[in-house]
Amino acid sequence: MSLSRKQFLKNSSLATLGIAGLSNKTAKSDTKTYPELIIPNAITWNSTIGLVAPASPIYVSSQFDDMITTLKDLGFKLKLGKHVKDQYGYLAGKDEDRAADLVNMFKDDQVEAILCVRGGWGCNRILDHLDYEVIKNNPKPLIGFSDITSLHNAILSKTGLISYHGPVGKSDWNTFTKMSFEEVLIRKNKAIYELPEEQDDAFIINSGKAEGRILGGNLSVLVAMLGSDYVPNFEDSILFLEDVGEDVYRLDRMLTQLKLNGILDQISGFIFGKCTNCDAGSNSLTLPQLFNDLIKPLNIPAFYGAMISHEDYNVTIPVGLRAKMDADEMKFEILSEAVK
Repeated sequence: MSLSRKQFLKNSSLATLGIAGLSNKTAKSDTKTYPELIIPNAITWNSTIGLVAPASPIYVSSQFDDMITTLKDLGFKLKLGKHVKDQYGYLAGKDEDRAADLVNMFKDDQVEAILCVRGGWGCNRILDHLDYEVIKNNPKPLIGFSDITSLHNAILSKTGLISYHGPVGKSDWNTFTKMSFEEVLIRKNKAIYELPEEQDDAFIINSGKAEGRILGGNLSVLVAMLGSDYVPNFEDSILFLEDVGEDVYRLDRMLTQLKLNGILDQISGFIFGKCTNCDAGSNSLTLPQLFNDLIKPLNIPAFYGAMISHEDYNVTIPVGLRAKMDADEMKFEILSEAVK
């Protein structure tokens, strides 16, 4: 497989981001100007990768060691954050230490990209501790998903730096995941994201095509950021989401919160990857019913089932770049190179 509503902006680096959590009308008249987009350099399979744990830890030392072996087998040279093995309850160390590890990896000239070992919870707690000037002045790829959604959106909003919703260190680095990672971060291709032929749980919510900056990540984490200064302006964006272990009523609650914050009324397209282990249960709406209630009335292209999830096969998405989607074909693509 190939990996993968308004006039296209010829130079997306001139587009600006704004404050979230506002109504559609307010967001347009009260926007906040952010720096121009920053595209980091490409990497190779031999690059030096900084490993950080900005959220939860890998609790079992043997699993941590297995991750190191896997990443080295891929060819990466590794530099571990000072606190990458710390544990503080469900957090990978104290907030200040996790933030310091991340900022120090941006400072380190030997480090070519930064990979988060896992998600979990905790990135929201360190957003106020990050030095965004250091990050802006030392651009490099930051890669991860799930709770790393916080970092993608905050760094984009504060610095304009493109980061990558993709595998974490402990991910299953299978052929599919590696190919998408390579397509975006190594080969510098304009990635196209299509469904595998065997995919049978995808469905169209609304037909049509759309263009816009691609923004989003984990639904639970994104909703937990609403009202802060770390959420970008979603006007005319393509919103992509995924989640895991949430009952449908919780998805309803979170999507409704996006609606009440004006975000769903601002977007030009909607892509939900997968909601893994999201139970409908008895007396519940189904996922299709939920999307019919909350997304279909938006009258924008929308589909469910993209390879964005907490499952083994995952794509790498540059958060903040312009993209286009075709809901009828259930695919989307990035309109420019994601690294330079």
